[in-house]
Amino acid sequence: MGSQEDIKIEEDFFLIRFQNDTNDVVKFERPVNMGLIQFHFGLKGKAKFLFNQGSYALDLVEEKSLLLYNPQKELPLHLTIEPHSWVVSVLISIQKFHALFSSEAEYIPFLSDENRDKKYYKEENISPSMAIVLNQIFNYNLNPSIKKLYYKGKGYELLSLFFNRSEDPDAEQCPFLIDEENVLKIRKAKDIVLANMAEPPGLQELADQVGLNLKKLKMGFKQIYGDSVYSFLFDYKMEYARKLLDSGSYNVNEVGLKIGYSTASHFISAFKKKFGTTPKKYLMSINISS
Repeated sequence: MGSQEDIKIEEDFFLIRFQNDTNDVVKFERPVNMGLIQFHFGLKGKAKFLFNQGSYALDLVEEKSLLLYNPQKELPLHLTIEPHSWVVSVLISIQKFHALFSSEAEYIPFLSDENRDKKYYKEENISPSMAIVLNQIFNYNLNPSIKKLYYKGKGYELLSLFFNRSEDPDAEQCPFLIDEENVLKIRKAKDIVLANMAEPPGLQELADQVGLNLKKLKMGFKQIYGDSVYSFLFDYKMEYARKLLDSGSYNVNEVGLKIGYSTASHFISAFKKKFGTTPKKYLMSINISS
């Protein structure tokens, strides 16, 4: 079965992780009090929100967000999540939300006087900086004692990034990011690298595969994902390795081989560079805490 983790951050402020790593469609349901604004983020795969006993539906796809608000009626969550899909939701009361933006309320469309009591729906792209926070919500290995504090910070960070109307002051002047075709090629390059993380292609080979010149590949990847191709891949491999260790199904040597390290010493060195501890000590800490 998929999993649902519902974290109450404060009164009328919730962060929910929906995770379906199965091969089946999974349904989640949750009541939502009237007066709560809903933010939904498609981190991976696809999901669908059903309303009025299924007579109306909204799709949520990867790298898209939905904002829903209806002050006249409750909007309970009836969510179907496709196989291998992840969704993060934030629910917050209009009162608490308004207090966050009271001095800038005129900039937030549905907080204006004429819109405050109207229902509201908006679909937007997930920005690269929001994608980083969403991945941190799913992948960060938390000590239970600071988990609520960490999620509280991430919840507020997500809201601030959602309403950051232009996180990159140079974005409009950058012809690269305006070119949607190039953006799709960069995302394809990311998918190729992650699918072949044990033996990734060279940069020139990768550029040829996606149909970009080398300079555009390197520049575009940095702009969209905030890092170079191989630095991004390194972080991904280490997070993947940590999850394999968490599963308890693999020893240190097996994990190293799975992510492309032919010798255990190289993997141990890389893991320590990323997490400040060795895989063996990390495993010991998991066993102690559990």
